[in-house]
Amino acid sequence: MVEPSLVLYGALYERAMGVLEEALRETGARYALFIDRKGFVLAHKEALWAPKPPPLDSLATLVAGNAAATQALAKLLGEARFQEVVHQGQHMGLYVDEAGEHALLLLVFDENAPLGKVKLHGKRAAETLARIAEEAIANPPKLHPDTEYREGAKALLDELFGN
Repeated sequence: MVEPSLVLYGALYERAMGVLEEALRETGARYALFIDRKGFVLAHKEALWAPKPPPLDSLATLVAGNAAATQALAKLLGEARFQEVVHQGQHMGLYVDEAGEHALLLLVFDENAPLGKVKLHGKRAAETLARIAEEAIANPPKLHPDTEYREGAKALLDELFGN
């Protein structure tokens, strides 16, 4: 089974959400996603005024695949990497930037969000998210069921097995 390359809990998750919220506020984008390179959504935020978002898991998976293909294109052209990618249509656009080695920032914006602001504030957000991703990799969360849960589970197992 494929699993995310990193997980965010507690303070790291809250910090990531704050970065996404600020990115939305500064850029005027509709949606901000922090995803890993496998296409898992680590955190996401949408502008209060934004319509219902597209399926975020599908969007994240496609963007991660596109990022991998873009890196292969960069290598073919003799570049170490392409750090950011912008897709712009008539009404909607995507800004994708590396957030370190393990993650990506995705901003979905419409024609009302100036591309210059999206790129400037997107770059800042990606740098901050890269530091958060590195912290998450360096210090993976240790999940310990609390004592009450552990004792309750033990009692149920004892009852089930007649101990």
